[in-house]
Order: sequence, then C-alpha cells, then structure tokens
Amino acid sequence: MNATVRRWLASAGAMRRVLSTFAPYLGAGIRVTHIAEDFSSARVEMGQHWYNTNYVGTHFGGSLYSMVDPMYMLLLMRRLGNDYIVWDKSASIDFIRPGKGKVMARFELTDERVDEIRAATADGDKMLPEWDVEIVDESGELVARVHKILYVRRKRG
Repeated sequence: MNATVRRWLASAGAMRRVLSTFAPYLGAGIRVTHIAEDFSSARVEMGQHWYNTNYVGTHFGGSLYSMVDPMYMLLLMRRLGNDYIVWDKSASIDFIRPGKGKVMARFELTDERVDEIRAATADGDKMLPEWDVEIVDESGELVARVHKILYVRRKRG
C-alpha cells in the first residue's frame, strides 16, 4: 500500500469516509456505516435505488458483491500491519433470495483469527484464509452468501 493511501486509511473513521466516497461504492449506493477503531469489525449497507436495481426489480448482483469485496482484505491489512502482503485471491457469491430494500453485511475479524494467520505465515509461508459473509435484508432474511479467500504472506526481510 503506498504512503498516500496509507494516510487516507490511517484511522477507522478515515477508512469509512474514504470507502463511502469511493467511486464504485458511491455509484452503487453502498455506505460503510461502521469500522471498529481496532479494525476488528465493519458494517456495510446498501439501499435500493433506480441505479442499483436490475431488470426484475431487485438489487443488481454486482452491487451485492461490491458491498463485501474489499472489506476483509482491508481489515486484515490494517490488523497485520505493513510486514504482510494481503491480496484477494478468489470469491464466489450464492444468491439465496431476491434482495429488495436496504441490505447489509457485517464483517468480524477476531484476535484469534489474526493470531492464527500470523502463526501460519511466521516462517514466510503463504496462507489462504477463508470467510463467508452473509448479506441480509432489513428483516434479517438471507439474500446472498459470499465466500472470500485471501492470500497472506509475511514479507521477506
């Protein structure tokens, strides 16, 4: 991460503001409503608007995926620090039911999970941690489930 981006994302509040005005999020109507000060959790919401509704009147699937795309990578980068390489490796989305109205997703990155990743990568080995993220509607009904895999390796030297 270059120095300018690091400054923009230096605090949880700054990261939340930057992401909420990031063109792909802004254009899809996605808002980051919470990032914990220690980067251990986040919450993202998306209301339904004419510009993120598909032909059949439900949330556009690409916008649903966009809600969750960068979050675990960014949270983990901040938790691990600059001695680690963290990339998105792969993702898949399973659409469970049509999404209408406001939808949201929560992200949790526990101390235990961070410690597990540090231990697995301590000798320079890579790790491919996985997460499932649920996107739910206002009544708590599951709309979609996203499976994320990251690539993590401790930098050499």
